[in-house]
Formats: sequence, structure tokens, C-alpha cells
Amino acid sequence: MPIIDLQRRMRQLGEIRLGHVVPTANGKTRPAKLDKFRFTSPSREILTSVAELYGGEVKPWAPANGGPSEFEVYSQANRLPVLIPPKDAVSQWYELYAGSKCVRRCDGQTEHKSDRPCMCDPDDRECAMTTRVNVMLRDVPALGQWLLISKGYYAAVTLPPAAELLSQAGGYVAGWLGMEEKTAIVKDKLARFKVPTLDVEITPAALMAGQITGAPAAVASTQRAAIESAPAQAPGPKRDFLVETKEAATQADALAIFTAAKEAGAPPAYLEQLKAIGLAKPGDAPRQQAEQQEQPHPDDAPREQADEVVDAEIVDPAAAEAMWFQIMAAAGPRGMTTEHLENAFAQRHGGLHPSSASLGQLETFLTALKGGEI
Repeated sequence: MPIIDLQRRMRQLGEIRLGHVVPTANGKTRPAKLDKFRFTSPSREILTSVAELYGGEVKPWAPANGGPSEFEVYSQANRLPVLIPPKDAVSQWYELYAGSKCVRRCDGQTEHKSDRPCMCDPDDRECAMTTRVNVMLRDVPALGQWLLISKGYYAAVTLPPAAELLSQAGGYVAGWLGMEEKTAIVKDKLARFKVPTLDVEITPAALMAGQITGAPAAVASTQRAAIESAPAQAPGPKRDFLVETKEAATQADALAIFTAAKEAGAPPAYLEQLKAIGLAKPGDAPRQQAEQQEQPHPDDAPREQADEVVDAEIVDPAAAEAMWFQIMAAAGPRGMTTEHLENAFAQRHGGLHPSSASLGQLETFLTALKGGEI
């Protein structure tokens, strides 16, 4: 019998990443997106199995925050066969880091580290929207979960509804972790970014009926070509309503999700489930149910500087450099050196270095500097 007041969680084998850090012309670094998954783990043996399945080479990797050395693999896969857990598959917080330490974790109303009301301006948050996805890699011979972290808007609005539905299964569901490219117009420029996706190998009708039979049979061949193959389609209603629901979800409109699914012929059980999790009411997104614990939070492990490109904040290095020159020019009459500016910027943005900032953050800093706030 387990200890009832002891937190239990699956071992984390490593992280699945959508980006990496690259050097810039000024000797700093910035995040850049990838079109294939990158894996990091403290276990060389586990990553060797990952590389055999999905391509790539195992190499040593040193986290930017000075943490313990690990290993990394740049794979050739943009779609991974996974098992999705029934609980805690997706979690969300607004978070603020000072270096590698999380100093705020908020649900939009309550900051849970200090048990105080949210301290951010809703229109200009200091905290970053953070979505965590936990999955098991079906074909990797290791018992544990892999973590994917996204700080993007689209992941935040599309992944939780999927997790809510999957939680009704009562067991692990076979599915696929993928990535899709999205585009958006940001300050009159076209921005491109990657968004993580979750697909399942079961129809919503079967899911709602509890027809879960477990993981599919083991794949006979581990050829890399199988990575790109489409998942088996279980018998049931057409996928048209799934496509419609997914497209509506990208618009962050809860009512649109329900309406699109209904008009496209989704099964009644699926529609009832959408109602149950609040997706039939405008603006009523599923709520995060998390209680403050005296024990350290599972997500409180020291983290390196983010290596993922945030949705709609992909910055042209030339534009960012030009903005930084404007900041330096505005600081000149005040006798501020580059070091003074970098320290002031980090203090206002939770330890973030200007070379890793978005164009919007640089513009806000310039406005504050010209306004005499710095």
C-alpha cells in the first residue's frame, strides 16, 4: 500500500525540445527554432536508443545555467509515437525566472509561491506563459516520461482541451507528438514558429465509451522511415469533425470549438464531454486545478535559459540589434555604459539578457528609458 501523503510521479528521462540556442554577431546568443525534435537527457544509454530509432548522434551537452552536464541528440523526426498519461499530461502556469530559479508561478489570479494575488499587469505580463507536456516514448526501452516545454500562445490554448478529454480514458492512450508550423503577422512582419501537437489513435466516440485497449502492438521494424508514417486509423466516424475542432481551437474561441465539432457531425458523447469541461461557453477555458504543496513543486528544478522560440515573438536579429543601438543612444546622455544597460534590463525582466529578448521587450525598455524610469 503506498504512502498516501507522498507525492508520486514518473521518473523524467529527459526533455524533448523544439529549439536551441545559437550565437549572434555581437557575441551573445539567441533562441532559434528547429524543424525536427531535439532530445536532452543525463543518460547517454537512453539517448543512444533514441538516436537508433529517430536518427542523430549522441553528443555531450552543457546547460547554459551551469547545471550538471548532459547529452543531446538532434533527431530526424518531427513526429513521435508516444503514450499519453491519464493524469498531468499537460500543465500550465505563468512563470518568472531569475536566472535558473523560478520566483513566480501563477495561475492568472494567485501567485502560488507567495500565496498572493497575481502581481502582473494583465496587458503587459512579466511572467511567461508556460505549458508542459509529459509523454512516454512508446519504442524507447526505458521506464519514465519525457517533458516538452512550450512558452507559446497556440500550445497554451490547444493542448489543455486535448488533455482534458484524454483524462477520461482512465489509462495511457496511444498517440503521436508532432510539431506544426504556424504563421502570424507581428508588427507588420510575417513570423513563423513551431507548435507542439498531440494526436491519438482512437476516435473520440471510442474514447468516451471507454474502449481503451492499451498500447498498439509493437512495431515489427524500427526503420527510420516508419517515423514519418501516419498513425493507424481506428474504425469510427470520419475525422472531419476533428479537423474542424482543431482549426477552431487555434482561434482560442471555446464556443467555436463546440460549434465546429457539432456542425461537422461529432458524436453526441464527444459533444457532451466538451460541455463537461466548459467548452460550450464563450471564453470558459478548462481551469487548472493545482493546490499549493509544502513539498518542492515538480517544476522547480533549476532550468537553463529558454531555448525555444516563443510564438509570435520571433525576432529578426537585425531589427533587435537596431533597437539595441537606439537604447544605447538614449542612454548615452545619462552616462550609462553597456554593462549598466544590460543589468537594468535584466532587473526589469527577471534576469533576461537583452540578446535573448523579444522586440517588444526591447521597445518597452526603450520607452521606460526615455521616460526617465531607468
